Parts: sequence; structure tokens; C-alpha cells
Amino acid sequence: MTKPFNWKLFLILWLASVFGSIAVLPYTLTLQSEMLQSIELPMPLPVLITLQIIQGAVIFAIITALGLLLANKIGLGAPIIEAWLNKESISEKIKSILLISIILGVIAGALIIVLDLYLFQPLLVKDLGEQINAIPENIKPPAWQGFLASFYGGIAEEVLLRLFFMSLLAWIGSFIIKPINGKANITVLWVANILAAIAFGVGHLPTAAVIFPALTTLVVIRIILLNSIGGIIFGWLYQTRGIESAMIAHFSADIVLHVLFAI
Repeated sequence: MTKPFNWKLFLILWLASVFGSIAVLPYTLTLQSEMLQSIELPMPLPVLITLQIIQGAVIFAIITALGLLLANKIGLGAPIIEAWLNKESISEKIKSILLISIILGVIAGALIIVLDLYLFQPLLVKDLGEQINAIPENIKPPAWQGFLASFYGGIAEEVLLRLFFMSLLAWIGSFIIKPINGKANITVLWVANILAAIAFGVGHLPTAAVIFPALTTLVVIRIILLNSIGGIIFGWLYQTRGIESAMIAHFSADIVLHVLFAI
């Protein structure tokens, strides 16, 4: 049976996503510093940032609402926040997801670092040659910006990629393979998970275009593959433990990547 739309849950996830969108701004401004200095903006930067925040808030309102509706139809969602809103005890629920979410997030971050350092970096040197040294130091954000950016990854990206996009794919797949007891078929969920993870990787290509001197085939493969590793792990946590677990894992992975080992 489909549950009624939970407006309080919507408000919490939406405001959290907007917060993440604001928190990531110092990080993105550092990445784009070279570009911002070389182009003429159509309006003052503070005005442009304000308009982007407003636009992002509207977009995330739509995405969050649709994500909750779709997740409800395939038996997924935010079980811990829902339980808290229903004034149920959540301490045991949190304990059941906290450790595994952090561990898998850290593993995802560490695996990405190892693959990048020992597989892709040597290949990139051969692929880009001297161009690899053209990456300026000032577009490598400091740890405090990486920490703030982790809230965007952990909250906003999970709302977009898992709660909305993965749920959308699984909902579409449920027309082919019917849900069982109100939850999408496991095969459908895994296909949706993998496709959402690939989309997660593709979504990082614009940032890569700012950092790398050229988007070669190797650079594209690196970005999609390394980000898909995390995306698949986060998707599995979402489909088995809820969006909160995916958020914790994604935040933990980003802390490893952007704070402890900024690569």
C-alpha cells in the first residue's frame, strides 16, 4: 500500500540538500578560479551565486518531491528519518547502519585513491605527457573546503542520484518485473543502481574538464570508473538500508578523498 506523501520528510531532505549546495560553493569557486579570472561575467559574482542558489533550491525541491514519491512506490526511502518523525526510537536503527556505512564509505574512498595512484596516474602521465604538469596548484581546494563539499556529496548528490534517479530507474523497471510485497525486484534495483552509478561518474566530467588540460578517453574512463565504484556501494546501501545509510557512506568517502587525501 502506498503511503501518503510525508511533507516533513520532504522539508528535511530539501533543506539539507540546499545546505549542501551552499556548502560546496567555496570548493567549486576554487576549482573554477582560473576560469572566472579569464572570462567576463554577465553580472557581479555575488549576484550570480545568489541566483544559482535560488535555482538550485527550486530544482532540489522538485527532485526531492519526485524522489520521495518514486521511492515510496518501490519500497525504498528514508526509514530512520521517518521513524524519528513518527516519534519512534531510532537509536538501534542508527547503530545498525552507522558502522557499516562509515566502513564502506572509507573503503570506497581508499579504493578510489589506490586505483588512481597506482593505475590511472601512471597512465595519465603517458597519455597527457607534459600537459599533466599544467594543472595549477590553486585549483586544488584546501581540506576545509573539501570538508564542506562533503556535505554536498553526502546529501545533495544522494538525493539526486539515489533517491531520485535510481528510484526513477527502478520504478520504470518495475513495469517490466513486478515488485514483490511492495518492493522492487532485486534485479531491477541492481540495474538501476549500476546505471545511476555510471550517471554519477558522468556527472563529474564537467569538473574534470576544469581540472584536466584535455578530456581524453583515458580521463573520461578514469572519472566514470572511479566515481562509479562509490556510486554502486552507495546504491546498495540505499536499496538495503535506506537513503540515510547511503548519505553517511558517501560523506565518509568524500572525507577520505577531499580532506584526508585530496587527490
